[in-house]
Amino acid sequence: MVTAHPLDNPAMAALLGPQAHLAERHGVALRYPADVSPFIALPDQPGADAWADLAKLTSPAGIVATAGVAAEPGPGWHVVMRIDGVQLVADKAVGAHDADAVPLGPADVPEMLDLAARTRPGPFLPRTIEFGGYLGIRRDGVLAAMAGERLRPPGWTEISAVCTAPEFRGQGLATRLTLAVTAAIRDRGDTPFLHAAADNVSAIRLYSALGFGLRRLAEFVVVRVPN
Repeated sequence: MVTAHPLDNPAMAALLGPQAHLAERHGVALRYPADVSPFIALPDQPGADAWADLAKLTSPAGIVATAGVAAEPGPGWHVVMRIDGVQLVADKAVGAHDADAVPLGPADVPEMLDLAARTRPGPFLPRTIEFGGYLGIRRDGVLAAMAGERLRPPGWTEISAVCTAPEFRGQGLATRLTLAVTAAIRDRGDTPFLHAAADNVSAIRLYSALGFGLRRLAEFVVVRVPN
């Protein structure tokens, strides 16, 4: 079921490996809890049986997403959107710890949800913080920027939810937090990687400047579960 390289089907590799404690499973389909992440995992070439297994894991008319894996949904599934993306790996990025980057915990979730709602860095839900590794920078007590971790295939950790409040942009906070999260991932022996929308030229330029290189193109497919 697992592909040759963990990053070819990262959610599957993560849910069968380091993040198995978060896995919900039916048959060959796996997913994260709905209030942690909308990402699901299916075999590389899922057939109708795999999609039927996934339907049993999700509520009718619910929305789920594949994590960088192109997929054609089974009968009754509706494609809400397809997002062309890129998968970048830390070829040269070493990272740098930052004294201003403080760990974020459950008490910070309301502010984190608000920041994510205003900046839209990707799915961020009430229990997304359980992925761990979240760091933030505050200005006058206000959460100005944050970044954290998401998928953890064996040997790899995805950097995610990198965002800065509009009123604090232009100060290099996203760069500092990306480097700080990179350093923490390196410290435990994993290699950082991340995904970005293919048309997010400014983000890709930033990550490239920090030492992240293109590994492959990635497609995110958002689908609605049959009623």
